[in-house]
Amino acid sequence: MTDLSLVVFDVDGTLVDSQADILASMAAAFAHAGRPAPAREDILSIVGLSLDRAIAQLSPGLDAAMRGGMVEAYKAHYLALRSEKGTPESSPLYPHVREVLEALHAVPETLLGIATGKSRRGLDKLVDGHDMRSLFVTMQCADDHPSKPHPAMLHAALSETGVPAQRAVMIGDTSFDMEMARAAGMLAIGVSWGYHDAQRLKDAHLVIDDIRQLPGLLHQIREQTA
Repeated sequence: MTDLSLVVFDVDGTLVDSQADILASMAAAFAHAGRPAPAREDILSIVGLSLDRAIAQLSPGLDAAMRGGMVEAYKAHYLALRSEKGTPESSPLYPHVREVLEALHAVPETLLGIATGKSRRGLDKLVDGHDMRSLFVTMQCADDHPSKPHPAMLHAALSETGVPAQRAVMIGDTSFDMEMARAAGMLAIGVSWGYHDAQRLKDAHLVIDDIRQLPGLLHQIREQTA
């Protein structure tokens, strides 16, 4: 088991670009509360947090009951958009993601995982809609853990795979992913194509601009930690 490595991916903003549906669903949530939607930049800044925490951060003046209704309105709108458009259009993969995931999956010593702020239902629909469930051996989501940047998701992924933290990496587009990785004792790799800009990825050990850089980078890391 000691020669295995674990590569954990965030989803929204890292593997898929779901911002159109996120923005539309957040607008529906705020309409439910009779309030205008926050600015695009503000909404994208909280992507990665669990939905209840994200809405609480965007609407600090509302009571818990109203925020609960907003969460349900968001979920209903998001699911309706996914049903209407289908997963590949609703949450399209970023360029070259599939080929890189398949290349990494083909390496026997490399295990792939997911750590996302999505619900279990949302995550299941996404991986099945893209026919990529078989690529991942561990999938952690907001239903089962505290919100990022708490490291519980990564602790669970490490426990499920038996891989030590020093042989694991977390790949994501937000500061929450980088903070979570460091809290779990894992290498934090940021991606520049997602929802947080480079300044917010200051906790990343490394930042990549093209997912095709990842296999070579992981090989270098594996050689250094062997």
